[in-house]
Amino acid sequence: QVQVVESGGGMVQAGGSLRLSCTASGYTLGMAWFRQAPGRQRQFVAFVSRSGGTSNVAAFLKDRFSISRDTAKNTMYLQMNKLEPEDTAVYYCATEVNNNGARYDNALRYNYWGRGTQVTVSS
Repeated sequence: QVQVVESGGGMVQAGGSLRLSCTASGYTLGMAWFRQAPGRQRQFVAFVSRSGGTSNVAAFLKDRFSISRDTAKNTMYLQMNKLEPEDTAVYYCATEVNNNGARYDNALRYNYWGRGTQVTVSS
């Protein structure tokens, strides 16, 4: 069983920045961020491989968001800049412990999820 804990959410004004962190307690392969706004489906945000050498950010976010990983700490980070009210959502960390063949932006790829951290961007 892998415990996944997110931190770093909060309230920020439009144009501001936040950095989210996610730490996994056990062995993991890739890690990813998803987000879900009220009344909307869960949405892929970013992925990073086990080594940190491969990463992907959703195309519509890559000019503002970046992802990184500290392998020694088994911690993933999401740096969010130039935040917009539309970024308001609960951000979830997801980890995989085996490769089931699903694409990195598919929630079905991931075995363990955190409880989420709220990000609220005011205009």
